[in-house]
Amino acid sequence: MNRRQFLQSSSALSLPILLNGIPLSVLIQPQAFRSIEDDNDKVLVLIQLQGGNDGLNTLIPLDQYDNLANVRSNIIIPESKILPLSETLGFHPSMSALKNLYSEGKIGLLQSVGYPNQNRSHFRSTDIWNTGSAADEFLTTGWVGRYFDTKHSNYPDGYPNNDYPDPFALSIGYLVSETCQGYATNYSLAMTDPAQLGTLPEGALGSTPNNPYGEELTFLRQAIQQTNAYSETIINAANNATNLSSKYEDNNNLAQQLKVVAQLVAGGLQTKVYVVSLGGFDTHANQIQGETTEGDHANLLARLSTAVEAFQDDLKLLGLEDRVLGVTISEFGRKIRSNFSNGTDHGTAAPLMLFGSCVNPTIIGDNPTIDTAVGEEEGVPMQYDFRSVYGSILIDWFGVEESQIRGLLYDDFQHLPILSCRVTDTTNPHELDINLTAYPNPFDNHINIKFSLSQSEQIRLSIYNTLGHEVKMLSNRTLPSGTHDISIETHNFPSGHYYYRIQAGNRQKTGKIIKL
Repeated sequence: MNRRQFLQSSSALSLPILLNGIPLSVLIQPQAFRSIEDDNDKVLVLIQLQGGNDGLNTLIPLDQYDNLANVRSNIIIPESKILPLSETLGFHPSMSALKNLYSEGKIGLLQSVGYPNQNRSHFRSTDIWNTGSAADEFLTTGWVGRYFDTKHSNYPDGYPNNDYPDPFALSIGYLVSETCQGYATNYSLAMTDPAQLGTLPEGALGSTPNNPYGEELTFLRQAIQQTNAYSETIINAANNATNLSSKYEDNNNLAQQLKVVAQLVAGGLQTKVYVVSLGGFDTHANQIQGETTEGDHANLLARLSTAVEAFQDDLKLLGLEDRVLGVTISEFGRKIRSNFSNGTDHGTAAPLMLFGSCVNPTIIGDNPTIDTAVGEEEGVPMQYDFRSVYGSILIDWFGVEESQIRGLLYDDFQHLPILSCRVTDTTNPHELDINLTAYPNPFDNHINIKFSLSQSEQIRLSIYNTLGHEVKMLSNRTLPSGTHDISIETHNFPSGHYYYRIQAGNRQKTGKIIKL
């Protein structure tokens, strides 16, 4: 029996061993994160919007407003109430705090983030985002955990130590984050309030039997000792700092989680990744109540907005703005059409928000195209793969070598220009500089996709249906410079709407096509 099997199955973990009310079974094998870059003091905060956030009600495409109002007539925000970010895009009216941060250059927006062959199950899609897997790939490790395994293969033996005295990652809540799961170790520690942390009884340290049970009992004792040691460093950090912002709302759970994060960073804790969460985004019904500017979704976006505003205000007052990067993630977006319950159902891609003084303060990507003839099941097509966001953060925030990213995440990784102050010196063009035409459109039994390249480069070209499933991959190879005209036979394509996505190096373009 290995340690992971022991932790999952041993009756020893049914004992009432608690830390701050949390069973030891979810705290086993916390750790330290300095492995990403020993001299790097950067911090990453992941905000999980649990349930699948409605991106079209969060970041509203003003240039598509009339068509969007046609397919979402019962929930559409009045155009006059939308908070404009540009001539073609605006925030939900409850997001005034984030609008102010965007004006200050502390919010970056990435359009239509998702993954190929979208799975609309909460559990499976969350697992995909946590592990960084493909839709048809089942991994038992998280995307951060896999990187830790490359640097700390002997963990937990010898941890904490003088070089790595602090937890590598903290989940603010009652469960550790699967994002940080390694092969046999979760690299995060779960906690709620550092003021309530205590120590676990370590018990007698007498001899143990020379058998598999004795080996695992020794490991369990070691885990308790490590938990106590990490708890002490957390308590010390909390005692070393006081939050300075007056903007945290007592009745905003996300704000209180972020308040803890700011306090621990200010107190000197060297933890590199924090995971916080805000639930309730599964808005099948009552997304709006009364006025379309009010209701469940408006309340959630207001909590998110004011919590991030308070956090950024605190970081500024504490002198920590340049060290902390925040990212919102959610398992999927919602369908383009609203339903008859004043809500929206599970969809595909959605915008992703980054916040901090080091983000690229711009909108990356195109507005989704909204058609009044959109199908009942249609979601927003993917422009950017979420794994490219993860990889770009590892490279530009934590200094990971780009050569490692494809092995840790996926082969078609794109280095995205999401940060303005980078650890690495990279150039990241994000507009596709090729002439691109799909004809005829609408099409019947064939369609041509024509494009020109100024230089030889890797081209991935695929066609997706409205559920986000890849129905045909046309190219995934290096093509020479010049004009390319790819003809696709489409006799077996059912009538309806499709999308093509072309990726050239670090650039991509998504377009809509229609089969008659």
